[in-house]
Amino acid sequence: MFRWRSEPYEIYVALQTDTLTGMDMKKNREDGNLQISGNAIVNGIIWQQLLLYFFPLLFGTFFQQLYNTVDAVIVGRFVSKQALAAVGGSSATIVNLYVGFFIGVASGATVIIAQFYGARRTEEVGRAVHTAIAMALIGGAVFMIIGFLTAPWAITAMRTPEDTVAGSVLYLRIYFCGMIPNLLYNIGAGILRAVGDAKRPLYVLILSCFANIILDTFFVLQLHMGIAGVAIATIICQTLSAVLVLVILMRSQECYAVIPSKIRIDTDMLARIIHIGLPSGIQSMMYTISNLLIQTAINGFNTDAVSAWAAYGKIDCVFWMIISSLGIAITTFVGQNYGAGQYRRVRRSVRECFGLSASITIGLSALLLLFGQYLYVLFTTDPNVMKIGTDMMRYLVPFYITYIGIEMFSGALRGMGDSVMPMILTIGGVCVLRVTWVLVAVPIDHRITTVMASYPITWTTTSILFFFYYEWYVRRHKIV
Repeated sequence: MFRWRSEPYEIYVALQTDTLTGMDMKKNREDGNLQISGNAIVNGIIWQQLLLYFFPLLFGTFFQQLYNTVDAVIVGRFVSKQALAAVGGSSATIVNLYVGFFIGVASGATVIIAQFYGARRTEEVGRAVHTAIAMALIGGAVFMIIGFLTAPWAITAMRTPEDTVAGSVLYLRIYFCGMIPNLLYNIGAGILRAVGDAKRPLYVLILSCFANIILDTFFVLQLHMGIAGVAIATIICQTLSAVLVLVILMRSQECYAVIPSKIRIDTDMLARIIHIGLPSGIQSMMYTISNLLIQTAINGFNTDAVSAWAAYGKIDCVFWMIISSLGIAITTFVGQNYGAGQYRRVRRSVRECFGLSASITIGLSALLLLFGQYLYVLFTTDPNVMKIGTDMMRYLVPFYITYIGIEMFSGALRGMGDSVMPMILTIGGVCVLRVTWVLVAVPIDHRITTVMASYPITWTTTSILFFFYYEWYVRRHKIV
């Protein structure tokens, strides 16, 4: 349930057919009989269904982000700017490294479930679901141990300002204690979204988010627990979310229902999941590593800059939660229609989702440029922090439009089972180029704007690369 500010992500591998075989796909396309009755994603008007699917995802992502934003608001206004930097600075990037990697790998399960569900292969849906739940349990335990033990080293290695080190380590260690429910929620919500149910994960998030607000207020304002209070509140509410989504899945009468006795690793299904998901996980991890380097560069200025970057990250999340919701929507749409052999709907859904993304991004960018500076009052009263943060916003917001190609095309390609080339394009176009820029350009011109320039440069380059590869891919595989 965790998503901090970041971009949330042939060497063609013939194993693309590992999810549904080539013969399956040919049959699906020729028969045209896989349109599932009542499945509007496969049968309905595309733009309408995209919006109907998108808005629950958007509100879900909003409430998901509200977890972290409330934490930042509470500590920033009622504790200190050092506490704000501790909650939203280096610790945020480190958590996203772990969680982003797992969610990337788990996206393989989402794609497989969407394809099998679209093709009405119910037995395979069940196996994929139970394997995914087992992955969350094992992954959560492993990340909890590793994250807890390595927290002090990681914070120090990022050149975190001395006055925020202790708070950052404390927040990280408490947060990592809740990794199992964190990953269970993310997997459970991903299963529901893969079959077209975006509403119930939203309801769960709304409930747990309001619980988080209440607990944050109680622990910080009443019990004066500071950073520890917001961290404890977060993992309590993540546990609540995990329990609720698992109850929904266990009570379901559909093929994706979770039966506790069947939760185990199916080696064949795990191989399929990893084949699709591992490149996505590596892609997400490389994003985070490059952003970690950015955070380290920001840490090299001062605490005011770190606090401003942390606050901007919370405002910046408005764009990322919109674009990531659209990315999830297009992955699900493409996955189900691809599984059902509806290739024309695959192409149309990508075009229409791209248009929606561009329209929303332009409107949002205009609003943030006009009124975004007033949002800093939510996080801090320090005038210098507010000024630095406003300058950051005015520099980066106009370039949001250059990113949408990455999200749309990579989501569509993952929905069709190709996650290897998106990983390669992302690593080269975003991560390697961004790291090179920070290591070469920033020492020459040591300014915050030089650090931030790495974003529009890499977004633009990678979007162009994705466009040309996507067009080649759909023609190569006759997805018309």
